[in-house]
Amino acid sequence: MLKNILLSIDTASKKFILSLGQTTLLAIKGLKGIFIPPFSLRLILREIDNFGAGSLLLVDLIALFTGMVMALQTIYGLSWYGAEMYVGSVVSLSLVRELGPVLTSIMVGARVGSGIAAEIGSMQVTEQIDAMRALGASPIKKLVTPKILAGMITLPLLTITADIIGIFGGMLIAIFELEIDRVFYLNSVLTTLKISDLISGTGKTVFFGFLIAVIGCYFGLRTSGGTKGVGHSTTMTVVTDSILILISDFFLTKLFLILF
Repeated sequence: MLKNILLSIDTASKKFILSLGQTTLLAIKGLKGIFIPPFSLRLILREIDNFGAGSLLLVDLIALFTGMVMALQTIYGLSWYGAEMYVGSVVSLSLVRELGPVLTSIMVGARVGSGIAAEIGSMQVTEQIDAMRALGASPIKKLVTPKILAGMITLPLLTITADIIGIFGGMLIAIFELEIDRVFYLNSVLTTLKISDLISGTGKTVFFGFLIAVIGCYFGLRTSGGTKGVGHSTTMTVVTDSILILISDFFLTKLFLILF
């Protein structure tokens, strides 16, 4: 019994280390492709549109109601101390530093990351990627690099829009629940937020965008077993993206607190 458990742990550890190494190599090759010609602006713009325009409504809708819920909960908590007038400070700081970047990244990871895995996975099982290699084209340059670049560019922009919409949602609740003047609310937001908060929040999403693209491409390229394998790859992509975003958020937050 103990021997079987130890063998299972050993096998799982080897698979994890192998997957980590393969993902790292894929990430390095994808990043190198950004600086090596030829450059295809059309592919990059297509991926930016997929990341950004396709996710904008979803991200903003979630940010709006997140800001509203945050304001309601903050008002309830601060009312014990008679400080509910400063709801704007708490909501804006929470959104800009943590909730905005993390929720945006998880939503984009679920939508775009699964799409990347499904797209590349379908190409893998139908041998289109092998055909691409046979024609002398680089699958990394054509498929991985544009997605990495698009993720690193688009996710910070989506996060900024989510922060703005979330703060606006909090303002609506503050106006209708507490009858706070909107000028007072906005002044409390502008007084609380600093440049370091904005850098910390949006800076993390550059890494999150990189992570979403790499994980989606990795699971897509290792897809096997037909349509069932494609479904498995998309599921693993969403789960892995969500876990890694939350784990890396802790370490990136710690890093930015040290730097600023």
